[in-house]
Amino acid sequence: MKPGKGNIQSFLGILTLLLSLWEMGQTEWSSSGSQPQPHSSGSVLRREKRSWVWNQFFVLEEYTGNDPLYVGKLHSDVDKGDGDIKYVLSGEGATSIFIIDENTGDIHATKRLDREEQAYYTLRAQAVDRLTNRPVEPESEFVVKIQDINDNEPKFLDGPYTAGVPEMSPVGTSVVQVTATDADDPTYGNSARVVYSILQGQPYFSVEPKTGIIRTALPNMDREAKDQYLLVIQAKDMVGQMGGLSGTTSVTVTLTDVNDNPPRFSRKSYQYNVPESLPAASVVAKIKAADADVGPNAEMEYRIIDGDGLGTFKVSADKETHEGLITLQKGLDFETKASYTLRIEATNKNIDPQFLNLGPFSDTTTVKVNVEDVDEPPVFTSLLNRMVVSEAAKVGTIIGTVSAHDPDASNSAIRYSIDRNTDLERFFNIDAMTGVISTAKQLDREQNAVHNITIFAMESKDPTQVGKGIAIITVMDINDNAPVFAIEYETFLCENARPGQVIQTISAVDKDEPPSGHRFFFALTPEAASNLNFTLRDNKDNTASILTKRNGFRRQEQSLYKLPILIVDSGSPSLSSTNTLTIRVCDCDPEGIAQSCNAEAYVLPAGLSTGALIAILACVLTLLVLVLLIVTMRRRKKEPLIFDEERDIRENIVRYDDEGGGEEDTEAFDMVALRNLNVMRDTKARRDVTPEVQFFSRPTFKTLPDNVIFREFIWERLKEADIDPSAPPYDSLQTYAFEGNGSVAESLSSLESLSTDSDQNYDYLSDWGPRFKKLADLYGNSESNIFS
Repeated sequence: MKPGKGNIQSFLGILTLLLSLWEMGQTEWSSSGSQPQPHSSGSVLRREKRSWVWNQFFVLEEYTGNDPLYVGKLHSDVDKGDGDIKYVLSGEGATSIFIIDENTGDIHATKRLDREEQAYYTLRAQAVDRLTNRPVEPESEFVVKIQDINDNEPKFLDGPYTAGVPEMSPVGTSVVQVTATDADDPTYGNSARVVYSILQGQPYFSVEPKTGIIRTALPNMDREAKDQYLLVIQAKDMVGQMGGLSGTTSVTVTLTDVNDNPPRFSRKSYQYNVPESLPAASVVAKIKAADADVGPNAEMEYRIIDGDGLGTFKVSADKETHEGLITLQKGLDFETKASYTLRIEATNKNIDPQFLNLGPFSDTTTVKVNVEDVDEPPVFTSLLNRMVVSEAAKVGTIIGTVSAHDPDASNSAIRYSIDRNTDLERFFNIDAMTGVISTAKQLDREQNAVHNITIFAMESKDPTQVGKGIAIITVMDINDNAPVFAIEYETFLCENARPGQVIQTISAVDKDEPPSGHRFFFALTPEAASNLNFTLRDNKDNTASILTKRNGFRRQEQSLYKLPILIVDSGSPSLSSTNTLTIRVCDCDPEGIAQSCNAEAYVLPAGLSTGALIAILACVLTLLVLVLLIVTMRRRKKEPLIFDEERDIRENIVRYDDEGGGEEDTEAFDMVALRNLNVMRDTKARRDVTPEVQFFSRPTFKTLPDNVIFREFIWERLKEADIDPSAPPYDSLQTYAFEGNGSVAESLSSLESLSTDSDQNYDYLSDWGPRFKKLADLYGNSESNIFS
C-alpha cells in the first residue's frame, strides 16, 4: 500500500521539526551576509560571503555557578587569527550582563538571570579593525533567550474561596471553580502545567484535576445536620509528577437552605386563661410551629379552621418570629361564655414542589381559651342617652331616666351621680337610686342650647367600680325674647329732602329660633302714627323703610328727631318691643351726602368757613412754639459755661474774711500799683473746662500808658482764643481779671508765692499790724513749719 499525499506532508513536517531541534543543540550556526567591496573603474562588482558563527542560543535561568556563564562564540571568517580583528557587543545588557572577549569573540553572562523578569535580550555584534576601529563586517542583531526551569510554584491569586450550594443537591453539582497560575514558561516543558487535587473535604466534594471545578460527591447533604465544609485544594505543576512544585488554597462551602422540612407543632393542644376585662385587639396567646428551615422557607401562614371562636378571635403570623398571634376581636363576657375552642392550622408559605414527598408541609393544633371572671364596673343600657326639655320647664321637671346594671353574677345595686365637671352651674339633678334626671335651675336656650353631661354609675358594695354614661340634653326654644333693631342705626336727613323719600331701611333680630323661621312686623307706635314728619312702610321681608312726609326741614328750627317704632314677632304668644330711631337733620351737598349736622354752625359769622378757623388755629399754635423756642434759647445763654467749683483759680480773686484797714489802707497804698501785665502766653485752656494747676513765671510787658496796656492785653487774649484748637465751637464770653502793670509788690497771690523758689523773707509782714497777721502766719515762718 503506498502512502497518500497527506501522509507524505505529515512526514515532511515532522522531519523539519526534528532538524530544527537538532540544529538548536549544535555548537555552531551559520548565517550568510554580504558586504560591498571597493572596486576600481572597469572592475566587476563581486559579492563575498561573510559568516557569523555561534555555538549557543539559549541560557539557563537561575545559574548558580561561580564563573561567568558561557553563552556563545562570535567569529568572522575575516578573522585570520592574527589579532587584527576586535569584536564589539552592544544592545540590551551589553557590558552589564553580557561581556565579550574582543580577541576570541566568546560571550559570557556575568549575572544571574530570571526568565520571569525578562525572557530574552536583543544584542548587536560587530567585528572591527583593531587599528582603524573601522567595521570589517556589517553589524548583526541576535536574540539570547533565557531557558526556563521550574522555579515557581502554582499560586491561587483569588483564594481563599467561599461558595454555596443548595442542600440535598445531586452528586456532581458544580460548586465553584478554582484557578492557579504558574509564572514559569507554559511553552517549554511541563513547568507551568498544573493539575488539581483535593487534600481535605472528602468524601463530600471532589475536584476535576485539569479544570479545578469542585463538585458535590455525596447525595442528600442536609444543611440542618451540617451547614458548612472546609476544603483544601492543591495545585501542582509538572503535571503532578514527582519533583513538581505545589500550592494550596482553602474553599469554604456553605449549604444553602431549601424547604425540605415541614412545620410541626410541639404539642397537639394548648390552653390559655384570659380575663374577661381584656380589651379588644389584645394578643391572647402566641403559638409556633417549629420548622428547621430558615429564611423564606420557614415563613408560616396560620388560620382558624374550626371551633366556636371564629368571630371572637383571629390568628396572624409574626413576620419576624414566625409565631401565630391569637388576637381578641371583641370583648369577652364570663357570664355569657366562659371558654372557647379553636383549631388552628400552620402551613409553609413557600413550598418547593421537588420536596413534596417529604410533606405534608402543614400541621394543626387545638387551642382552648378559658375566660376568667373579674369584678366589672356597671354597664349602662345605652352609653349615649338623648333627652329634650323645654326652656320653660319649671325647676324639678323630669327630663328622662338612665339605667345601668352590674354585669357580674353578684348583681350589686347601682347608685347614680352627675359628673359636676360637665354641669358646673348645676342645672340638673339625678336620683341616686332610680337614675331619673330632672331640672335644678331655670334653663335658657339662648345661653346654652345643648347640655352634655356625664353620668356615673357605681356599685353600692364596691364604690371603686364606676361606669360612665353620657346624657345629651337639648333645650327646646320658646318665644321669650322680643325682636329689636338689628344694629344701632344712625340716620341722616338732608334739609332738601323731598316728601316720600326713603331715608332709612331697618331690620330686626330675635334671639329665639322658631321652627318655621322669623317673621317680623313693623309699625309706628300709636303716639307717633299721627306725626307730620315721617311715616313707616313694612316691606314684608323682615325689613321696613322710613319715609319723609314733607320737605322744608331746617337745622336751626330742629336738628334732631326721635321716631318710636314698634316691632312684633310671629311667635305664640307674639312679643314686641319699641325701638327709637334717631334722625339728624344735616346740610348736604348736591349728591345728598351729609356735610354738617350741628345747628350751632349757623351762629358763626357769615363768610367764616371751617377752613378759615383751622388756619387761624394753626397760626396760633405756630406762634406759641416760636415763643417757647425763644425763651428756651435765652435761658441757655444765661447759664454759665463752667461751674463755680470748676472756675480757673488763676483768674479769680481770693477773698479773705479780714478786710484790712478800710479807708486807711486805701490812703496808705496806691491802687495803680496793683496792676500787673504778667500773662501766660503758652497756656491755651478752654474756659468751660477746669485746667490743671500749673505755675509759670510771667514775663512783664514794658511800661505803657493805661489805655494802650489794656488794648494790647485784650488783643493778645483775642488772638489766643482765635487760634486755640480746644476752644468751644460756639460763641463764648471770655472774662479776665487784669491787674495792670507796674505793681511794686508784684503778685500778691499766695499760690504763686508758694510755687517760687525765692528765698525772700516775709517776716516784715508781722510789723504791718494785726490786719496782716494771717499773711504773717502763712509766710513769716520757715518752710518746715508750713508743711508740718
